[in-house]
Amino acid sequence: QHRDRNFVQFSRCVGTPERFILFRHLVPSIAADLAVLASLDVGWAIINISTLSFLGLGVQAPTPEWGAMLNEAKNVLTSNPTQMIVPGVAIVILVSAFNLMGDALRDVLDPKEVNV
Repeated sequence: QHRDRNFVQFSRCVGTPERFILFRHLVPSIAADLAVLASLDVGWAIINISTLSFLGLGVQAPTPEWGAMLNEAKNVLTSNPTQMIVPGVAIVILVSAFNLMGDALRDVLDPKEVNV
């Protein structure tokens, strides 16, 4: 989408090297999108790591991890529900924070997309 813009095509027509076009025109055009996608992907990574650890496929027992804590707490859910609620709420809060940060970054870095 950015490759076909007029300023990139003009730079190619006048013989500008591809590396210069990449760093001068394309990287600044996609930097905002990359920042937003990176912040949203952190939330997905947290969910994926926690899920794998909950299933027993992630980080092993000596290392504390929220998914492993949830897995160990499911055995004592009826007697001590706090042991399962705390890591679950921590995952929800952290993932929500990264998603809200990504949404705020999108609003700040791309003001023409904001709905009034």
